[in-house]
Amino acid sequence: MGIYGKTLNVDLTEKRYVFSPVQDRILETTIGGRGFNVAYLFDRISGQIDPLGQDNCLLFSCGLLTGTAAPASSRLHINAVSPLTGLLGSSNIGGQAGAWLRSCGLQSIIVRGRSDNPVYLYIEEDCAEIRDARFLKGLDTFETQKKIKDVLGNRHLTSLVIGPAGENLARFACIISGRDHAAGRTGMGAVMGSKNLKAIVMAKGGKRKLFIKKSQARDAVRQYIKKIKVSPDFKTFAQYGGAGYVKWADDMGIMATRNYQGNRFHQVDSIDGRRLEAFKLKSSGCYNCPVQCKAVLSFKQKEDPEQTATRPEFEPMLNIGAKCGLDDLETIVYLDNLCSKLGIDSTSAATAMAFAMDLYDRGILTQNDTHGLDLTWGNAQAMKTLISQMAFAEGFGALLSKGVRQAARVIGKGSDQYAAHVKGLELSAYHPGSIMGTALGYAISSRGGDYNNVYASLEYRWSKDQASHSFGSSEAVDIHATRGKGELIRRAVLVNIVLDSLGLCKVPVLSMIGTFDLKSEAELASALTGFTVTADALFKVGDRIAGMERCFNLRLLPDMDQDTLPAMFMDQPGSNLNQETLQAMISEYYTAMGWDENGNPDPDLLKGTGE
Repeated sequence: MGIYGKTLNVDLTEKRYVFSPVQDRILETTIGGRGFNVAYLFDRISGQIDPLGQDNCLLFSCGLLTGTAAPASSRLHINAVSPLTGLLGSSNIGGQAGAWLRSCGLQSIIVRGRSDNPVYLYIEEDCAEIRDARFLKGLDTFETQKKIKDVLGNRHLTSLVIGPAGENLARFACIISGRDHAAGRTGMGAVMGSKNLKAIVMAKGGKRKLFIKKSQARDAVRQYIKKIKVSPDFKTFAQYGGAGYVKWADDMGIMATRNYQGNRFHQVDSIDGRRLEAFKLKSSGCYNCPVQCKAVLSFKQKEDPEQTATRPEFEPMLNIGAKCGLDDLETIVYLDNLCSKLGIDSTSAATAMAFAMDLYDRGILTQNDTHGLDLTWGNAQAMKTLISQMAFAEGFGALLSKGVRQAARVIGKGSDQYAAHVKGLELSAYHPGSIMGTALGYAISSRGGDYNNVYASLEYRWSKDQASHSFGSSEAVDIHATRGKGELIRRAVLVNIVLDSLGLCKVPVLSMIGTFDLKSEAELASALTGFTVTADALFKVGDRIAGMERCFNLRLLPDMDQDTLPAMFMDQPGSNLNQETLQAMISEYYTAMGWDENGNPDPDLLKGTGE
């Protein structure tokens, strides 16, 4: 069976499934995870399709190291054509699901077609069933997971589920596992909902075996854990999680505030995530991770006093907080948990609310337009109502659930000037006018305006000497400078692709170890698989996958203006970002990638990418 295991191919229209082996040679062409998914879609989708139609394929794939003894090897990558952007949809989830899928002997699940009634997919080791899920219809993500365990009489299950947002095809619906693990971006929950697939349920199988002498594998794992734990940010992440960096973002002047009108939030002390430490009941985290950066809080859910809350991560802290002008810490926690419960991406939801609040503040929207909602900045009750409306396709929220790009088209009146998106995907928490590498990353990201797909933390972590040596310019690590960003973002893009293909979490690898050279990851992969894996080989595969993603997007929307930023960020006081500097950075990036002046990869780069 090789190191990967099998692929489970599911046809929901015909209610059929088949297992097929995965060849070890894909290590050389796609590695696994994100790379495997992209190659599969690239080979099988030749042009535009309806993302919510039967022709869309939904893929869930473990990385090469997912579920092994590798530290932080929890990640499962999910791809399809996105209903939000019309381009490559891409999302990633931690927790236990990836490791449990691998324990069942599976590398990937490929879902096609559409069931005529709600179903869930049940998986055990070497066994799968498509089962009726009408008893789960309408349940939120927390209720769904509890109901599954109650009905099956098995508490030792893990699930990937959608909530009302996915069932109602909110374009940025997400997929949830547990209470705080989300495949959030690009609407993969809506694709799952369009297929009438309510859940994927896994019963844990056998342990993932190591492939060479255990002593060598143990040594490699110990060394990698040590690198994580000696990093300067380990203690902060372990204690506070991503929520501990809210004040840092404000001090850096990169915090998106009131729909990006500013880059600092004067009430930042009120939403400092470190204050949540007083309410922490216990730490938690993903499979085999030494950081355990998540936490259960003693905050009671306001409408469900029996339940505690989970601590938000960095993105929802800023997006629900400063971006919407909300300065109440407990309410931020509540609204983030509500997004998870209803199965909606908190980043897109918060950006959509901030967009609407901005329009309301400017008089472009009135209460007649919002169905009576008072959308003043930080109105917590209105935000709660909007999140529910977006999930259930009701009221004014039904329009916002289509994303800010489409909402602006419907609203008109110049509202597109305040719609913060790239390629249809709402921007995340960093203000692009204040950090040039992130601005470039937003513009060129294959899934649209998103930080985590590029995760260029080296821009503010590396020294000038490191930047000069690696990128030929010390300005590459000056967040306000525009020179040297092409090479820097190329490095970040390729490393992120490889990590998503290996199945490793980016927090310990990029926010803690932060080498961005893939040497330690190659050594770890070699020790655990028995293959000779080099950093150079990983970068080469990353280059190929990046080219596939680019060409796949051009295939889906050949006439689109591929790489740009909204005009709202150009020529702002105190910022070096304008059309000229942005285009110069983009051109520098294309050159660094070896693409032509229009961003077209060399076709020879893509040869031999299929399974």
